[in-house]
Amino acid sequence: MLGGGVTSSTPAIEAGPSIYSPSMTHVFVAPHPDDVALSCGGLIASLRELGQNVSILTVFSGSGSATNGNGLTSYQREALGFGTKTLWPVTEAFNRSDIRADYPAGEADAEWLADEDRLEATQEDADAAAKRFWQRASWYRRASIRNKSLAGQAVMDDISTQGPIYGEDLVEAATAGEVVAQRRVEDERYAFFAEASVVFLDLPDAVFRGYEGDDQLLGPVREDDDAPIAILRTEIARLEPSFVYFPLAVGNHVDHQLCRDAGVSLLAEPRRWVMPGPEWAGRVVFYEDFPYAWWKAFQSLDELPAGALDGIPPEVLLTPRYADIGDQIERKVRGISMYESQMDRLFGGVKEMGAAVRQRAAAVGTVGRVAGAAERYWHSYLP
Repeated sequence: MLGGGVTSSTPAIEAGPSIYSPSMTHVFVAPHPDDVALSCGGLIASLRELGQNVSILTVFSGSGSATNGNGLTSYQREALGFGTKTLWPVTEAFNRSDIRADYPAGEADAEWLADEDRLEATQEDADAAAKRFWQRASWYRRASIRNKSLAGQAVMDDISTQGPIYGEDLVEAATAGEVVAQRRVEDERYAFFAEASVVFLDLPDAVFRGYEGDDQLLGPVREDDDAPIAILRTEIARLEPSFVYFPLAVGNHVDHQLCRDAGVSLLAEPRRWVMPGPEWAGRVVFYEDFPYAWWKAFQSLDELPAGALDGIPPEVLLTPRYADIGDQIERKVRGISMYESQMDRLFGGVKEMGAAVRQRAAAVGTVGRVAGAAERYWHSYLP
């Protein structure tokens, strides 16, 4: 356990999502599109299977300008995960504009199984129900049971109503080659797959804030580059979470560091009595950034850079908990594979990604004495 910079040699261990009760809301803070899927995809799948609410806050999902992929420097393209062989899809599988209506316009009328007398009886019942509903109004709307327009209004069977709406601007930008838009589309596809809501803060990525080269991107945060504490606090509080998950910044990426600092800042907030807010100790959780944690074989908070968690008050402790994701590991792999733009850069391909995810999950499960794959989270609490 850790609090105020002191680490215990015998951390408490708890397996699985059993610490979670029904009707909870979990907010996952992602520095970039893909970070939550990579690091927390197993837990998210388990939570949704339990019927709990999951929201993803993607923080640095913007470019800060209208610059498109053709205007990026070579380093910006590489840092965002796009090489010269990137293929831009013409359509998106989950964009509702690509899905046919249930009953396409122009085809013959649907065949009714009931005879005309039964249909008329049903129509009379529907009209009577409509009259009761509108009984206090001077007029009422007729409730037609037939698949025909009564007054020129749209018939739902003629309209594509499946899938999320990406918006024409976003789809056009993605197909034109704008890298930030493409990553955002991938994030929306993952949220749809994971049955989670997603909020884009659209703050500019570090490569658009003047960081150049890996030494700067994985180095110390500039003094003039403040953590987005205020906007994150507002968005998180609005979602009323039972738990909120921040990255530990295991790989030391500046955007991950800023998100971690926002979590530390919430834990350091004094109790407010004029306008009470949530007590963050016990709600704030830190996750281990994958694949950085895999590359570094990360095991202990002592392995973070010196001072990384110094802002946490000494009375607030962190303890590891292990989520058993043995029955969700393949779903996690499938979710990560939706970030097609990142596969070659991070892993060398989808197959290699799957092997890395399974290897890391098995190693974490062994440490946590979980019989199978696991993800590790560092929960805050007051003893």
